[in-house]
Amino acid sequence: MPELPEVEVTRRSFGTAIAGARIHAVTLGKPLRWPLGIAPQALEGRVVQQVDRRGKYLRLWLDQGMVLLHLGMSGSLRFDQELGPAGKHDHFDLLTDKGHLRLHDPRRFGAVVYVTGEDDPLARKLLDGLGMEPLDPASFVWERFAAGLQASRTPIKQVLMGGKLVVGVGNIYASEVLFLARIHPETPARDVSPRKAKQLFAVISEVLAQAVEQGGTTLRDFSNAHGMPGHFQLQAHVYGRGDLPCTSCGRPIRLLRQGQRSTYYCAHCQK
Repeated sequence: MPELPEVEVTRRSFGTAIAGARIHAVTLGKPLRWPLGIAPQALEGRVVQQVDRRGKYLRLWLDQGMVLLHLGMSGSLRFDQELGPAGKHDHFDLLTDKGHLRLHDPRRFGAVVYVTGEDDPLARKLLDGLGMEPLDPASFVWERFAAGLQASRTPIKQVLMGGKLVVGVGNIYASEVLFLARIHPETPARDVSPRKAKQLFAVISEVLAQAVEQGGTTLRDFSNAHGMPGHFQLQAHVYGRGDLPCTSCGRPIRLLRQGQRSTYYCAHCQK
């Protein structure tokens, strides 16, 4: 599943190129999670002003309204001068005078929705409950992070993945940051010591920034808008390394299930 680094990598790979583009046509494939919310032809003639990100949503700001894009479980975007005919897993095509943007999503858990702006009820429903942005120092504040941990008895890994305290720390990166902070993934959030909480706060931003620089993580089919895969998986300390030696102590990495997700950790290093 594309996580925050993959979404940010995607944004960077086409956001500047599409800025200022005038929309010529919009074509929809099979239905996604929600309807577009506007007739596709009503977007013709509008101009893409910029592309930014909130959590794992990409926001295409238009001169009138905004399009929210979510990659779901298996989605990816492509942007080029010409992408050819759409295939059966291509569900949204945006043709502009600067290129062709396409959403490819085999599992169809992604979303493309039009909203009138940030105050649109649907936009507020999707975005208002999102937590702090770990790649934005103005948003990611230690005091709020510490208070959020102290307020929860939920296991720390699930707090990180919940998205209400901090966005974008999905399954892969939650395992990685907890290893680096030496925190057992089942530790109740409120029981994380102040010292380890401070370390966790620091490594969240560091790991996600490193993942962005590495082009994200490609386990199956993620690639950026130009078809390039990510390489962060090559430097993972624990994720996907079950039974392999810990990079710190040499003992085998263990696997457990939390909320139907795989958690990788070192029982010796993370206590």
